[in-house]
Amino acid sequence: MDNFAIHPVSRFAGTSAAIRRPKEIAYFSYDDKHDFYLDERSLRYYYPPNIGADLSKGFESFQQLDDTADDHLDSLLKTIIDLERRTGTKCAADIITWRGMMTKIMATPFDNMNGFEMNATRFQVGKPKAVVASSPFIEENHEHKLESRKAQHGQPSRPGAPSQDLMSYWGYKFETLSLIPDQWNSTPREFIERREDMVVNNYAQYCSIVKTGIGKARLVIGGEVDALWDCKPENKDEPINWVELKTSAEIENDKDVLKYERKLLKFWIQSFLLGVPRIIVGFRDRNGILQRLEEMETKDIPGLVKKRGKGTWDGNLCINFTASFLEWLKQTITSEGVWRIKRRERSPMIEVFKTEESGHGDILSRGFVEWRGAGSTDDVDVETARARLLNSINNSQS
Repeated sequence: MDNFAIHPVSRFAGTSAAIRRPKEIAYFSYDDKHDFYLDERSLRYYYPPNIGADLSKGFESFQQLDDTADDHLDSLLKTIIDLERRTGTKCAADIITWRGMMTKIMATPFDNMNGFEMNATRFQVGKPKAVVASSPFIEENHEHKLESRKAQHGQPSRPGAPSQDLMSYWGYKFETLSLIPDQWNSTPREFIERREDMVVNNYAQYCSIVKTGIGKARLVIGGEVDALWDCKPENKDEPINWVELKTSAEIENDKDVLKYERKLLKFWIQSFLLGVPRIIVGFRDRNGILQRLEEMETKDIPGLVKKRGKGTWDGNLCINFTASFLEWLKQTITSEGVWRIKRRERSPMIEVFKTEESGHGDILSRGFVEWRGAGSTDDVDVETARARLLNSINNSQS
């Protein structure tokens, strides 16, 4: 077992390590049935909701996605395969994962209450005597995710407080109230006005795949984005005007300030990782009534916390910690098999150890292994692998 020491976090203070601006290299959608598509059909646009809206409305008819099945990295890998097929170039990176995993890692220096468990694997390809080690692929340990969720839901609510399920619904309701399917001048007025009566469904998602970098680590990260502010630029090298939507309780006292600052840490990291420049927070009262909106620039949040808040976290320190940890991780996960990346609650270290000596533990799909492994086989096997890949993508869209 190898350990990465979290404390003292002061050793990560100072000017931030080099960062590479996230650039979208691919995308995919889940539709209203949560079927996978290699297109933008679930892309949405921001249009302000009505202040005073009841975020509890429609809770009884909420169409909630059942995510108890383990989807691993399948959708991310399908999208990478399609990208490599179209460009003829391997999607090279030091780490390939979902944004959620990077968020947990990056928040570690200031999040002592939440542990995490992830699975990782390296996939080596190439001809004999010329093996090339590819990126570590990292996913959440699904069993730990379900256990953590069960424990959270098992905690009793404070007397008179809303349930965890209802508060979770408030976030999805706020998104429904704030989104339209096209730019505002192309969206019927009737659609905009009846958003409060729409059934809330969290099946549909637009997921952006970006290439970015922190320190010396090159990253490919996939994650859901909520909306566009205007439209995607024609020049793909220009940043995209994404919007992240969040909800929070109104701030009434110093205790609420601390809670909100801790929320801002996650808000900032999530948007920072995918290159989302703008966050819009809907503040609600204790009964779930929308009170006001606050718009923030992602880049300004660490400075606001440092200058005007309680100083509960430091953005540069988070970046430096992540850069150091990823560099260490690259030197630690050096062979095939399945590895566990684990941080226990309140633990001063992150543990990394091997759980399986060989294989990929379903982290990598069969289609991806065949696609990446095609380079070490003859031409017939290459075409077979490609045919299987295209067939799996077509089946997922039918």
